[in-house]
Amino acid sequence: MKQSKMFVATLTFFVLAAMIFAACAAPPAPTAAEGESAPAAQEMRDLRFVVVSHGQASDPFWSVVKNGVDAAAKDMRVTVEYQAPQTFDMVAMKQLIDAAVASSPDGLVVSIPDASALGDSIRAAVDAGIPVISMNSGSDVADELGIMNHVGQTEYEAGYGGGERMAAAGATKAICVNQEVGNIGLDLRCQGFSDAMAEAGGSVSVLAVELADPVDSQQRIAAALQSDPEVDSVLTLGPTGAAPAMAALEEMGQMGEIMLATFDLSPEVLEAVRDGNMLFAIDQQQYEQGYLPIVLLTLFNENLNTVANPIIMTGPGFVTQDNAAQVIDLAAAGTR
Repeated sequence: MKQSKMFVATLTFFVLAAMIFAACAAPPAPTAAEGESAPAAQEMRDLRFVVVSHGQASDPFWSVVKNGVDAAAKDMRVTVEYQAPQTFDMVAMKQLIDAAVASSPDGLVVSIPDASALGDSIRAAVDAGIPVISMNSGSDVADELGIMNHVGQTEYEAGYGGGERMAAAGATKAICVNQEVGNIGLDLRCQGFSDAMAEAGGSVSVLAVELADPVDSQQRIAAALQSDPEVDSVLTLGPTGAAPAMAALEEMGQMGEIMLATFDLSPEVLEAVRDGNMLFAIDQQQYEQGYLPIVLLTLFNENLNTVANPIIMTGPGFVTQDNAAQVIDLAAAGTR
């Protein structure tokens, strides 16, 4: 089974690589004869795509997604509009998707943190003949919504992998810090983490914190740790949860004593992993989540190309102390 999955993953990689090369490639420009002007740059394609995510481009995670979108737009020579609500707001996100569908784009990219809230709007896009690709969250519902492909990671399995690593490091009682309770993808991360820990004989409790209030989040994490001295490990579901957790451990004098790990990357997270203050970071390679859908939509519009794998896996990968320094250099360029 593992060999089969590796084969599929390898095949998918080479298929995508070939598709990207085909999309980017252009016939070599003829050499200008003496006295003639140099050939003009390649023209923009007459294609417009809209990306609607639940995360803002100002967020350290989503800024990398947007960098991937922008790079693909430049490479594919297409117009892309990136939109997101001001906060985690499914009503506002639904309205953005509805407005995007009404504008009749050549393709739509969406994240799906809550299928019950966004499903009807996404189905409306599909029914209107707009090709739709989901990214980041929504792997579990993409097929039933009629979406072409999902680009991301399966969240339960990623959380499960984190639980296996945490348990192998000696964790027995953990807290899973969830900064967006109700985001199905994040809930699945905690569930996978909890199941893996339980299979290893450990236990996990979920702690809800407020994404927009890091000070309150820090206080809640500290209170949870102080109320139960048996807690020996903490998993956060993103940098916005990791920063308050690190602050709480630092203030309590327990940095390095209570194991800490997180989903997703930020400069602070990478430095903590490099310095040994964080066990690992689960990396879903969000730059690819922004980049690949634009390539896929370009190829579909121009050549009816499709990818047979319904879910194109960008993670989970693990950043540890062994490779953190290399990833830090890439993150400085805005691609990790």
